Amino acid sequence: MIEITHRATHFATIVSAFALALIVGVSPASAQVKPGDFITPDNASKVKDLVSPGVFYKVQRGMTMKIVPTERIDWPPPYTDATEKYSSQVQLSKDHRTVIGYVAGQPFPMIDANDPYVASKVVWNAMWRPISNDDYDLRYYDCDTVYSGRNKPYFAIWYYQTGHYAGYDLVGRTEVEPMPVDPDFKLTNRLWLFLLGPELAPENQRGSSLLRYRYGEPAHGDDTWTWEPGTRRLRRLNEAMNSTATDAQTFDPDRYSGFNAKIEEYNYKFLGEKQMLATVDAEYSPERRCETDGGGSACPERWQMRHMYIVSAEPRNSVNASALDSKTVIYMDSEMWFEPYVDTYDRSGQLFRNNTFWLAYRDRPVPDAKIAIYPFKREFVVGSCSTDVQTGQATMCYLPGHETQERECWYINMGAVDKAFFTTEALVKMAETGHM
Repeated sequence: MIEITHRATHFATIVSAFALALIVGVSPASAQVKPGDFITPDNASKVKDLVSPGVFYKVQRGMTMKIVPTERIDWPPPYTDATEKYSSQVQLSKDHRTVIGYVAGQPFPMIDANDPYVASKVVWNAMWRPISNDDYDLRYYDCDTVYSGRNKPYFAIWYYQTGHYAGYDLVGRTEVEPMPVDPDFKLTNRLWLFLLGPELAPENQRGSSLLRYRYGEPAHGDDTWTWEPGTRRLRRLNEAMNSTATDAQTFDPDRYSGFNAKIEEYNYKFLGEKQMLATVDAEYSPERRCETDGGGSACPERWQMRHMYIVSAEPRNSVNASALDSKTVIYMDSEMWFEPYVDTYDRSGQLFRNNTFWLAYRDRPVPDAKIAIYPFKREFVVGSCSTDVQTGQATMCYLPGHETQERECWYINMGAVDKAFFTTEALVKMAETGHM
């Protein structure tokens, strides 16, 4: 049973683990990079062992890195308080696949690499991560799909602009009432609600939207609906479609924000912990389109050494039989509890896709924010990219966008959306009118 009695205990544990990893976990390869280094394809070998294979592929094809000192990332205080209050009552079920007793905060703050169920605990921690745990509304962002390559000129084969990327959590709430659990959870067993849309560009996809519900019952798969402009009707999707890339984009719904597939449907294996590079305190917002890889990433950007847990996830039942991926490798930052990158492998075991995320650590999503301002620092995703490493096709998203009307972009744990936002009726209305 986990016991936490004081915030200092939690932070001391994290700092001690991180310091120990820095002492015993630094490989000769990691010693090759230091703050002030600038990584390009010409010296990419320096970071080969410090990033995932998918990220290394991107560096080889033109993405550059500015190496900076490691910075400590603290959780939002309300999330920390909830962890202290509730984590001691959380445990894995007898089959070690689900969580019992969770209310709010991080379910398993004490991670032991020798624990036989450490992989499952890492993934459940990511389920209820501190980056956003009440609600969020990412408004008016844009994405380019390109064929990336070293010194390749920028040419977008697709341009996307979307009105909302929004979510509402019914369990684990720490900043916006109702807290810590929305009473609706007892009635519907819904853990979270998600809406993407309406798509505003390209014109032939205008109105396209996706609505998704996640349930607490292990055997209850996600409910997912889309609204399609061609038929102008609502369509319910098979759950397996959430593991498939959509349209010309290389993103699939299960990896929009790291690894967010239904946890009970996968087997997990702990591959180890390691010091690796990631962007957790980005310099730019909006992110810069990379000029040295054809717009297939954000660069140059600040990358720093981070302590990561590495976990593999493999589909375990027939629900995922049609998934394109045989395995997903998750790289989890042990302080911010968000995946800076995720690699997926195809049915033959070959590297298939890489998802990379650039995050900023500040008290507002953009320096000139007027509404979304917090009394503490928190993490914001300012750029994300999914790359098909077998073709070079990459979809790079900018949060906030380069050509959108909304400049603050992220509204996290502010009550910006409520449950009424996530209904099929609201989805149809928004898709048909282009706004809500």
